[in-house]
Amino acid sequence: MKYAAVLDDLAGLGGAKWRVHLRARALKAEGRQVLELTIGEPDTPPPADLMRVAQAALAAGRTGYSNGRGEPGLLDALATRYSTRCGRPFGTDQFLCLPGTQTVLYLVLRALAASGDEVLVGDPMYATYEGVIRASGASMVPVPLRAEHGFRMQAADVAARITPRSRVLFLNTPHNPTGAVLRPEDIAALGEVARAHDLWVLSDEVYEELVFDGTTFHSPLSDPDLAGRVIAASSISKSHAAPGFRSGWCAGPAEFIARALPLAETMLFGNQPFLADATADAIVSPSPVARGMAARYAARAARLAGALDGVAGLRVHRPDAGMFALLDVRASGLSGEAFALALLEAEGVACMPGESFGNGLAGWLRISLTQPDAVLEEAAARIARFAQAAG
Repeated sequence: MKYAAVLDDLAGLGGAKWRVHLRARALKAEGRQVLELTIGEPDTPPPADLMRVAQAALAAGRTGYSNGRGEPGLLDALATRYSTRCGRPFGTDQFLCLPGTQTVLYLVLRALAASGDEVLVGDPMYATYEGVIRASGASMVPVPLRAEHGFRMQAADVAARITPRSRVLFLNTPHNPTGAVLRPEDIAALGEVARAHDLWVLSDEVYEELVFDGTTFHSPLSDPDLAGRVIAASSISKSHAAPGFRSGWCAGPAEFIARALPLAETMLFGNQPFLADATADAIVSPSPVARGMAARYAARAARLAGALDGVAGLRVHRPDAGMFALLDVRASGLSGEAFALALLEAEGVACMPGESFGNGLAGWLRISLTQPDAVLEEAAARIARFAQAAG
């Protein structure tokens, strides 16, 4: 039987990137104790009010069909949120509501790029980015995010990779997996490149509320000079510790929203009204759980650095936001994947190999900061023991 070419394009971009995580789950199913530091599962329950509103909406029968754009209450809440955040008015016609950021990214890239086009994206990158780019038919052009620049994208590196086929500059701030947060000067310089080459700017901002103390989040959506070319994607998955709700949205020019609406309706035709009601209630004010999560993750990153930095040549990169820290294991002589697999078998510690996030993190590990302090401390001790033995 014949299959569509997109399946060949996406082969190896799904579960294969999560090989270590899946092996860890298999070991746990066999009864082995594994310290799992692979995924960014929030370490706190969703806010009580979020659950209360969702339950009340269910009880009120808010389970029917929605429309393709989003429930009116949620669109109103989004317009208020972004008008306040960006310091300029946003209308309800500037949003589409979809089930989670992943769906938003798929929609936006399908709407902006096609076969023969190119999408510039930072390397390292979140593990699904290559897939959503390839699913559009476009080619991915990696832009190196360098440790010496704090893993923040540099305009010169983007400009050096522009071709006549370039269509979209894909940003992620705060960044997964590095925890880097773009500064105003970074955004201004990247925006200048985008204007010079007539690029769309897609900004994944799902970690917006998980910035650490001393760091400030800035969005390219706030720059009025970029208003006609920026589309921001976000959700309540991280900010409200509710990844299973699958409630996200994109914000952008009204013309883009109108043009993309038929595609959204073809895909899903609306999100769930009871979840839309809960999301609308949640986003009118800052998340009541995000600041606590950010403080815990920052403290855990600091303790991880104290326990591992310099041990057998290991180096810890401390993030400015998000749920992860990076560990440079290149001194071991092993690839990130080889180190991660051997660590899992020898010490029962599961970390994501950097190679799952692009060539830019070859020889690194991504370590989740969402486990309790005692678990992370025990994992650090085991990692140190393994690295010393391997050296």
